[in-house]
Amino acid sequence: MSGSRDRIAGSLRLTSLRLRLVVVFALVALTAAVAVSGIAYWINRDAVLTRAQNAALNDFRESLGDNAGAMPRRPPCDALRDTAGAMANTTQRYEVVLIGEQADGSRCEAVSDPEFTLEDVPGALRSAVAEKRPVDAVNKAPYHLYWQRITVGGEPYLVGGATVIGGGPTGYMFKSLAPERDDLNSLAWSLGIATALALVGSALLAQAAATTVLRPVQQLGEAARRLGEGKLETRLRVSGKDELAELSRTFNRTAEALEQRVAELSAREESSRRFVADMSHELRTPLTAITAVTEVLEDEIDSLDPMVAPAVTLVVSETRRLNDLVENLMEVTRFDAGTARLVLDDVDVADQVTACIDARAWLDAVELDADRGITARLDPRRLDVILANLIGNALKHGGSPVRVSVRTRESAAEGAEPDGDPGEGPGEDELVIRVADRGPGIPEDVLPHVFDRFYKASASRPRSEGSGLGLSIAMENAHIHGGSITAGNAPEGGAVFTLRLPRDASHLAPEQDRDRDRATATDTDTATDRDRDTDAAPGPDGGGEHREDGR
Repeated sequence: MSGSRDRIAGSLRLTSLRLRLVVVFALVALTAAVAVSGIAYWINRDAVLTRAQNAALNDFRESLGDNAGAMPRRPPCDALRDTAGAMANTTQRYEVVLIGEQADGSRCEAVSDPEFTLEDVPGALRSAVAEKRPVDAVNKAPYHLYWQRITVGGEPYLVGGATVIGGGPTGYMFKSLAPERDDLNSLAWSLGIATALALVGSALLAQAAATTVLRPVQQLGEAARRLGEGKLETRLRVSGKDELAELSRTFNRTAEALEQRVAELSAREESSRRFVADMSHELRTPLTAITAVTEVLEDEIDSLDPMVAPAVTLVVSETRRLNDLVENLMEVTRFDAGTARLVLDDVDVADQVTACIDARAWLDAVELDADRGITARLDPRRLDVILANLIGNALKHGGSPVRVSVRTRESAAEGAEPDGDPGEGPGEDELVIRVADRGPGIPEDVLPHVFDRFYKASASRPRSEGSGLGLSIAMENAHIHGGSITAGNAPEGGAVFTLRLPRDASHLAPEQDRDRDRATATDTDTATDRDRDTDAAPGPDGGGEHREDGR
């Protein structure tokens, strides 16, 4: 049902191809119909009026010659009236006005119908009828028949007049053109109806043509949407050999190639991810043994030969770094595989930040600005990883004191955040934690890459004390909570990392996962402590996992 509504709405859009096809077809049909109808009307109008006009004028000429020509040069008025009535009594049904000079020199005006008089004849026509022309080779007679179309009382009439050659009365005829007008109006209505029918027919034809043409296009669009949604098995049914069929075949070939390519890339990605995970697991066993040995050597370093002690110190440091790298690789693999899960608990954020700082002996180097009683339902271990990486990064690159502020949306909206970044304010029910240092800040060209994995801001410093994955892991842990981390520079100097998390991430953890996590919480305490130690910085010297060359 919704698909039908979408198609109907799409066909009614002003920019839709279907509507444009219908409009174009309608305009072409309307133009052609109007042109044909106009030409037909004017041809028929001229033919009808010419036929009626010629018939009436020829009949009037013959009648005038037969009746008025036989009269004396100065006929009496009664004879003129009788002649006018006789002339009007023909099949052409026109009215007659005869003008003659009587024996006493007076002029007589005889009419067949009192409604029409000599005053109704246009002056130009009377002048032309009364004009006597010289007879020559071109002009065979001194008087001619003239005519004109006029309107009397809102009705169309044909007026013709002539003078009897050789002396005699002058006659005028009034022929009504109302029947011809009615016939032409009927013709105009018929042509208008035909034009309207042609317009409707063209619209229906355009609709049918648009449906035929656009159905494959709509199917192609729907298939493209499904392909964009990740349904790579989508194919079009191809029929025919026209251009649209060829387009469908091209789409199917493209979709097939894309599916194969994505399958290859997915297989390679899965293989790489499995390789990293397997390698990390395989390295943990020898690393555990090596770590135990290095701890023993570290305890005995004071009793070792001074020439050997630096080498032992280097081995201990690199072993710890390698151990951190393996743990971080395993964490990244879990994120990439989508197997990372939240273990939610109610957390007092100020206590959590204090615990993170205290566990790493950072109390003297960090200023905490957090109100007690701000609680959130989050994963405590992952929040600890985020805080350890952000604070450790600030201590290493910005130096102490590092200021950590904790706000909710309401208190952050009040302003007065000296370390706040100029970005958009947090959303409703958000927890905002800002970590600000007093260092040189982050270069503008580095800002877009600070959360990239293994990103090195300087090619001359390819080696770092950390694994180069700390900030990327912090970002992933923020994302799994439905939050984010942004990096910027404070106006007064120093870098600012802003962590935004929802105060309740319960909607991101399926119920069965939360129940399972609560049931196995006791069994995972040891692993949780171990991961916290490996993912976060172990001490105040900034050896934690953070973006080492990010500035």
